[in-house]
Amino acid sequence: MKVFIIDQEKCNGCYGCQLVCKDEHVDNDWMPIAKPQPDTGHFWMKMNETVHGQVPKVKLEYKATPCMHCDNAACMDGDGTVYKREDGLVIIDPTKAEGRKDLVDRCPYGAIYWNEALNLPQKCTGCAHLVDEGKPPRCVEACSVGALRFGEEADFADEIAQAEIMLPEKGLKPRVYYLNAPKLFVAGEVYDPALDECLEGAVVTLTDTKTGKTWEQTTDNFGDYWFRKLEGGVYTLKVEKAGYQAFAIDEINVEKSLKAADIALNK
Repeated sequence: MKVFIIDQEKCNGCYGCQLVCKDEHVDNDWMPIAKPQPDTGHFWMKMNETVHGQVPKVKLEYKATPCMHCDNAACMDGDGTVYKREDGLVIIDPTKAEGRKDLVDRCPYGAIYWNEALNLPQKCTGCAHLVDEGKPPRCVEACSVGALRFGEEADFADEIAQAEIMLPEKGLKPRVYYLNAPKLFVAGEVYDPALDECLEGAVVTLTDTKTGKTWEQTTDNFGDYWFRKLEGGVYTLKVEKAGYQAFAIDEINVEKSLKAADIALNK
């Protein structure tokens, strides 16, 4: 059974995967697997870009998002209109699915699009027409940094064990696995108000109020600290440095990545 492995840490947001998907499918008829994709409006491979944080503490997240090719796909109803191949790729039958606009709303990932001209729901096929020739999907072939890979599930077992899937609570068992998701961060700056200078070497401790787990950072020569790959929740933050009064923030509600207020340490 085939799977996609997407390493977000390697992705640099070049959008090459999205572009070559259009090149492979726009105006190209790959029946019986897929009819042509329209020029606009469809992104069978979509690059989602998320801005985390606030200026000047900002990071960009890139997430390549094809069809998830779920084992328990919500779009499949057992009549063959949408079917799973033996290799795990989920295909919308271009003939049987004509007029089935209802399939668009079945996908919780938003991966199914409506082709008005063809009166047809369409989505990523995993480039099944290329896979049948022993070739990789175009998006995988085009990824110059190795962020996108495709192959046998058994060959990626170790990485799958460390990976995440989208919307696991849906129980759809997607076959697209994500590695190194950036998650959320808390970042900020510490300074000496008397000197009006950044404060290097301050120890900053972040604590999850629910689990008690702590992380520790030491400010750099710009007075900066970064706590990365956090889960959403409520945290406390403490700043200490020899010769200075300690400073604490009792409650930081992390629903999204944030830049904390600049912290002044007084002697």
